[in-house]
Amino acid sequence: MQVDAVVSRLERAFEPARELLVPPLSDPRVMGAWAVVVAVSTAVLLWDLRERNEAIPSLMQGVWTLTVLYSGPFGLAVYWYAGRTQIPGDSLGRRGFRSTAHCYSGCGAGEVTGILLAQGVLGLAVGWVAAATFGFAYLFGFSLTVGPLLQEGVGLREAVVDAVYSETPSITVMEVVAIGTDLLLAADAHVGDLLFWGALAFSLSVGYLAAYPVNLALVRVGVKEGMANPAEL
Repeated sequence: MQVDAVVSRLERAFEPARELLVPPLSDPRVMGAWAVVVAVSTAVLLWDLRERNEAIPSLMQGVWTLTVLYSGPFGLAVYWYAGRTQIPGDSLGRRGFRSTAHCYSGCGAGEVTGILLAQGVLGLAVGWVAAATFGFAYLFGFSLTVGPLLQEGVGLREAVVDAVYSETPSITVMEVVAIGTDLLLAADAHVGDLLFWGALAFSLSVGYLAAYPVNLALVRVGVKEGMANPAEL
C-alpha cells in the first residue's frame, strides 16, 4: 500500500529516534519500573478522589483515572494542577489541560483497542492498523462527548454535530502523532513483545502533549469550554 511506503520513508528519517527510544522501551527493568510508578500514581489519584475530592463528577473521575493509567506521574501532575477542587484559581492553561484530558481518556482507550486488535491480534499491515486505530479513537472520543450531551437532554443530531465540530481538531492531531509514534517505534512488534506495550504507552503521552496546544486554542476561541472549574464544585 502507498501508506506502507510513506511509513517506510518516515522510519528511515526517524531512525535516530528509534535507536534512542527502542532500547529502554524494550528493557524489562525500565518497563517494570514504569509499571510500578503508574500503579503508585493511580493509587494516589484514587485515594485523593475518595478522601478529598468526592465532589468531582463521576465522568471526570473516570477521565482522570484513565489519564493517570495512560501517563502515570505526568497524568497525576496534570490532575493536581488542573483537576482538583483545591486549585487556587482557574486559568486558560488549566482549562486547556482539562479539555485535553477529556479528549485523551476516550481517544486513548480507542487507540489501545485499535492497536491491540489490528496489530496485536489480527497482525494487519501498517496502513490497516493505522486506519483501524484512527477509527476506534474517533469512535471512543466522540462517544465520550456525545454521551454526556444526551444525558443532559440534547438531541442526538445536535450532540453528534457538536462533538464533530468541537472534537475533530483535537482528536486528529492527537491520533496522528500518537499512532504515528507508535508505528514508527513498534510497527513490527507483536503483542507478546515488551516493545509493543512500551511504545503504546509512550505514544499516548506524546499524543497528549501534541493535542494540548490545539485544545488550548479551541478553549481560547470558545469552541470548547475546558470542562467545569473543579474549585467551584
